[in-house]
Amino acid sequence: MSRRKSRELAVQMLYQVEMTGYAPEQAKQIYLDNFNPPEEYRAFAEKLVSGACEHRKEIDRLIGKTAKNWSLARITPVDRSILRIAVYEIIHCADIPYKVTLNEAIDLGKKFGTEKSGAFINGVLDNVLAQNPELGKKPA
Repeated sequence: MSRRKSRELAVQMLYQVEMTGYAPEQAKQIYLDNFNPPEEYRAFAEKLVSGACEHRKEIDRLIGKTAKNWSLARITPVDRSILRIAVYEIIHCADIPYKVTLNEAIDLGKKFGTEKSGAFINGVLDNVLAQNPELGKKPA
């Protein structure tokens, strides 16, 4: 449950980065100062945000290549934030099975996005894995 809460925090922090244009560290600190989430969720959330921001070009390239008929700019900021976190996990978090990442991202889309976000996120992430099969070869 703590990783799920951490992912929720990460989506909110990354959304703040997206909407304000602040540097990731500044946006994270503003979020933490204003909302004061429990300490137990912070470390993983901050890792996800930092990683998604640090590897943004690589992540955005994968999303843009696989989101059929959708430019990155057309994807809602919430869905874009969720996708960036999920693709970061798929690429850089070897300890997290991709199916866990996929299910968590879909649930985040349903919670924070539109009624179609879960299906859209599922489709994009399925395409990321289908077009890059080496990414799905993680420990189960």
